[in-house]
Amino acid sequence: MMLAELEIFHSRPIAPTRRLALGHLNLPVDPAPGFGGILLAAVVSIYVRDVDDELLPDLQRMVNEVEAGERVVQPRLRHRYQVDRHGLTHSSHRLVRNGESMEFETHPNGTPLQQVLGAVYALERLDPVLRASIVPVIRKAMGWRGPIGASFVAYLLGGASSSVSAVADPRAWALDILGFPAGTVRPSRRDVTSHYRRALREAHPDHGGDRADAHRVIADITEARRILTETS
Repeated sequence: MMLAELEIFHSRPIAPTRRLALGHLNLPVDPAPGFGGILLAAVVSIYVRDVDDELLPDLQRMVNEVEAGERVVQPRLRHRYQVDRHGLTHSSHRLVRNGESMEFETHPNGTPLQQVLGAVYALERLDPVLRASIVPVIRKAMGWRGPIGASFVAYLLGGASSSVSAVADPRAWALDILGFPAGTVRPSRRDVTSHYRRALREAHPDHGGDRADAHRVIADITEARRILTETS
């Protein structure tokens, strides 16, 4: 199942002019960062590692301008953004669902810089309010040097969970993890603490919990408490 998609049109590496345009965008970002924000962050993280160091300060300034809602002056980083896609080739990047896991599919046909620029210009197209919540995730992604997978998603979200449900609706996921009955909307902090302690006790191997899975379950329970406590 497709969760998010980014299509970037760009000049071929051997072309004398360097141009960039955006194609199909499917970037759900509410609640932020959403699947769209995670995909943009992954594209940035994967390809920024191979961008020339001398271009990184300008790239960071460009992200700052997008965050502030300022006009991105053209050309930028040796490329000119345009709407027309005529004569351009394209790259595509997707975030897909595999059960409760997310997988990244990237198909670049251009340079690493073109992929990063495409992600930043796509970020600029998002709602300004939500964009402000996603830019910090993009900055975090620029410094990530590990594999692009569950650990990367958990790092972006600032918690332990990287499941599809946790990203799609964090509160609903947290309520379910802590065992609140259907229909519960905003439990008190006291109820959250009570459900948290009970869930921890049930997850512990000494009380019948699965020893092999205890670490993940306890991490999810702790993350669920954080979500409900911060949003209560």
